Amino acid sequence: MTEQHSPTRRFWLGGQRAAEQDRFFREALEPLGWEVGDEHEWDTGWITGMPASAQFRRVSPTRRLNHFPGNAALTVKSRLHASLSTLRERMVESHGADSEPASRLAFFPHSWVMPHNYHALQDTALANPDQRWILKPTNASKGKGVRVLRDAGDAPLAADWMVQEYLANPHTIRGHKYVLRLYVLISSLEPLRVYLYRQGFAKLASEPWDPEDVDNPYSQLTNPDINALNDRADVPVEFIDLDRYRAWLRDQGHDDDHLFARIHDLVALTAISAVDAMRDRTAEVAADPRGCYELLGLDCLVDDTLKPWILECNLSPSLGICAAPESGGRIEEAVKGGLVRDMVALLDIPGAVATEAEEDMAAARLVAEAEAEQARAGDFLRLLPAEEPARYLPFFTLPTLADLQLAEGLSGRPVTRPVLRRRQVAELLEDDQLALYDTRSGRYYRLNDTAAMIWLLATEGLDPDAIADTLTQAAAQAGTSPDVAALRRDVWTTLGEWCREGLLCQRGEAPVARPVEATAEMAPAAEPPERYRLQLNHDGRRWALDVGSAAALARLSMLFGERLAPLDDEAQSELPRLAVLVESAGYALVADSEVVRSRLTLTQLAPALLAYLVGQAARPGHPVVDAHLLVTPEGSGVLCLLSDESGCWDRLQRLTTQGATLTRGVRLSLTDLDAAEPLGLPLTIHAGETRPVPFPKVSLRAVLVPTETGDLLATADVLDVLGALLPCCVSAPGEPLTPDQVIALGEWVARLECLGVGEADHMPATDPLADWLASRVASDAPAEDPAVARERREWRRHSHE
Repeated sequence: MTEQHSPTRRFWLGGQRAAEQDRFFREALEPLGWEVGDEHEWDTGWITGMPASAQFRRVSPTRRLNHFPGNAALTVKSRLHASLSTLRERMVESHGADSEPASRLAFFPHSWVMPHNYHALQDTALANPDQRWILKPTNASKGKGVRVLRDAGDAPLAADWMVQEYLANPHTIRGHKYVLRLYVLISSLEPLRVYLYRQGFAKLASEPWDPEDVDNPYSQLTNPDINALNDRADVPVEFIDLDRYRAWLRDQGHDDDHLFARIHDLVALTAISAVDAMRDRTAEVAADPRGCYELLGLDCLVDDTLKPWILECNLSPSLGICAAPESGGRIEEAVKGGLVRDMVALLDIPGAVATEAEEDMAAARLVAEAEAEQARAGDFLRLLPAEEPARYLPFFTLPTLADLQLAEGLSGRPVTRPVLRRRQVAELLEDDQLALYDTRSGRYYRLNDTAAMIWLLATEGLDPDAIADTLTQAAAQAGTSPDVAALRRDVWTTLGEWCREGLLCQRGEAPVARPVEATAEMAPAAEPPERYRLQLNHDGRRWALDVGSAAALARLSMLFGERLAPLDDEAQSELPRLAVLVESAGYALVADSEVVRSRLTLTQLAPALLAYLVGQAARPGHPVVDAHLLVTPEGSGVLCLLSDESGCWDRLQRLTTQGATLTRGVRLSLTDLDAAEPLGLPLTIHAGETRPVPFPKVSLRAVLVPTETGDLLATADVLDVLGALLPCCVSAPGEPLTPDQVIALGEWVARLECLGVGEADHMPATDPLADWLASRVASDAPAEDPAVARERREWRRHSHE
């Protein structure tokens, strides 16, 4: 619903700010009849920091705020590095590490975010002993907390800190280190329009740069708020405007045009790296992107080869006058005043041109809007869309239809539609249903018929418009008449979402192997990776097991032994499916197109598969206890609710040398808890040492739980044992334990001998656990029921056959 405006237009000045931050904005609007409003009544907002999400929901083409939701992808230092790193990774993947697109992105220093990257930083520092580092808070301004580190080991482990490689070869002016402050305006998000102000500043450190004087902030840092404190300097804060800076470069014999061409490229690519995050967040908070814009202060260091490096991108850049009048303050005031006036005119904040009724987003309208904006640009230079669209469109995850339409309209020639390719995605096909698994993120996608068709056509090499045409033709053949324009938008939107989520990317020139595919047909890929198809047998059931790596196969074969067998083609089509997929970080276990676990290490893979098999053994009325079971030669059972890391495992292993069998998993009968079925699964430790259980059923006589007392063996409390048992119980799907069944389990536990097993610093000569087993479980085993005895004999006979 459109809000009604008062006849007088009002501007809202918000956030934590000094009055100097508002001065130029007031001077631009008040002569036009605007008056000061507040957070409740405003037609444009000039906010330091970020407004509340509710304020973003009020924006429109005629009610403007000076921020985009999601701008943290640029303005938080760690997020800026992540945005640029993600873009470079994608271009390396699609074009190659030595390609021209990848080399154009080598303008940001390597960074490590604490504490997650602490050890990676230390490894890098060890390999580069002469490297120095600069420590920065990830979300602070005015140089707060910034300092040079001689030793990377001094980096804090607390969150919200980032360490960058120190650029040790800065270009200097009169021996002083400097950083360029550039002003970047994002006037539109879709289509993306980005401008760079022709003026800005070189901000100088107040003392000469000395590479050995790393503890001197006045030599190493250029932030005016820091240098203003230097009472030793005659000129603590000095700004040189870009006109004088470029003239000085020419006087020194440098090619200033070449430097600024590289700066323009840096700015455009930086904006592209964050556009997805801003578009997604703007949609999430339900803001109209036409009511937002962003003025950023980008800091760029120039090294002694005249290569520009981006250091940070500042939210709500300071518009206060920092330098003294004789040290550049007058020029600083003129530049910042002109910056705001030109920005207000370019955006048409007074509303002299745009009206809220003009919402047609057709190509002609997009071009007219951009050309009108360019005519009001003043000293702003438009970087995006570029005069040559092909220079930047390949860097988008996927340009939107509006991006392409505007590029075509402004350039006056057709723009080639992007062709996409898979990234690290596994395709799973079952009964003509397609699912996707992203091996990087661990996300799993089930596609409907239309989405599946879009995916298949895109991965076969059709561009988005060709896909829309194909779907339109298919609909016509089926006797339906779709809205062609809406269908085209849906195709572009769907593909854009998949590209932003990393499932697809624009196809480049680098040769890329097809990703791992796991389908019911298991059709060979163009360059097939090592894959192994096996039959897994357990508990009278069989699975078709697809393993995606030799290392995983070796680990599973060691654990499961004869339970793994070759798989014939006929069985493959009939059996339920299990798959071990190779992820960028470890492995994923998939069962019948559902992800069971992801991001597994090799040592975690076998336990995850064992846990899945234990759960599959549960039956209605027959829950499974996922714990270890010690079976005596006489057929008595001891339930061991002990962790694999428990210090008593060596003692339990010694008991197996006396004829006992140690195995995993036992199925209970809620109508006869005294007779239990061993599942016979191997242990996750001591792989390959598990012997088959010689009995189909055992009589459970005791339960062992860990104890923290000093006793090697002590009586355990029944309620403590029940508390350890219940989390290990796995019920049949859709059949949780009832209160009566839990009470029955408690009564059954009370009939067992409950023992707490403590840890010993050394193995005693006479093991009380072995003595107890021999005297209390084995020798006291009751006479076996004749029917159970016959069942055991039958089972043994069949197992030997």
